[in-house]
Amino acid sequence: MTRFLVVLTDVRPLDGRVRNERTCPERRRQVVGASSREAADRIAGAFMALGMVRAGRQRVKVIAVGWGREG
Repeated sequence: MTRFLVVLTDVRPLDGRVRNERTCPERRRQVVGASSREAADRIAGAFMALGMVRAGRQRVKVIAVGWGREG
């Protein structure tokens, strides 16, 4: 079973450098785990309704983090 993380981050201003999440990730505001893609999408939808996300100051990311076997 694949696990998912739903991450709410601050959008950092573009300052001429290339964005690289591995070397300089955006600051996380909230992280929620989900056991299915459907659950992750519902959580992400709730985050997307927030005013800061709608204003473009925060961003929502859904990340698949684990691969396993369903039993």
